[in-house]
Amino acid sequence: MFHVLGGWIARILISFGCVALLGFAVAGPASAQDRRQNTPGEFDFYVLSLSWSPSFCEEASERGNSGRAGAQCGGRPFSFVVHGLWPQYEHGFPEYCDRDSWLDRNIMTSMLDEMPAPGLIFNEWKKHGTCSGLGARAYFETIRKARAAVKIPPEFLQLSDPKTVAPSEVEDAFIKVNPGLSNAAISVTCNRTRLSEVRICMSKDLQFRACEEIDRRGCRRDQVTMPPVRGG
Repeated sequence: MFHVLGGWIARILISFGCVALLGFAVAGPASAQDRRQNTPGEFDFYVLSLSWSPSFCEEASERGNSGRAGAQCGGRPFSFVVHGLWPQYEHGFPEYCDRDSWLDRNIMTSMLDEMPAPGLIFNEWKKHGTCSGLGARAYFETIRKARAAVKIPPEFLQLSDPKTVAPSEVEDAFIKVNPGLSNAAISVTCNRTRLSEVRICMSKDLQFRACEEIDRRGCRRDQVTMPPVRGG
């Protein structure tokens, strides 16, 4: 009887142990959240995200949303355009740090040359800019400075035909024309077939810096397509 009772207790303890371990595993990601989560101005570095506009426009057309894409997908020859400048932690990122904040329309229109989509500009301020600790005007001035600090490889500026590339080739092209940029500070993203974005990690004073987590999330495909620049 004691043997049977002992085995029954042991099974309960084992079962409890499994539940406890499961609870620990579920709690793990939450406990990994940065202690500064969503506190404006408290972050480690920026990611400057540059979207390959022709890929965005082809995808918008396939989804039947080309009309809503507006000026970005008109006749102007956009190549890489700014998607955003995102405050980051070493692990994870803040977002929507001030949901009540609003963006002056004049600031939005002043950014259309770099970010040719009004809805995107408003969203970037709400989701990312409010976490920078900067006022709206200063945040978008910082975007301009970050973009000015990155040179686009000349072979991508007026791409007239579709180009098949390895993600590493795109990284190498950026590294070649941007002194101080390394493979550890740049990441290329893609969808199923096309190059989507180039993401470059920068310190708060806009110097290139390594970012392991961003680099690890890069495109894993051997090759992707870069659709040609419209009107180029």
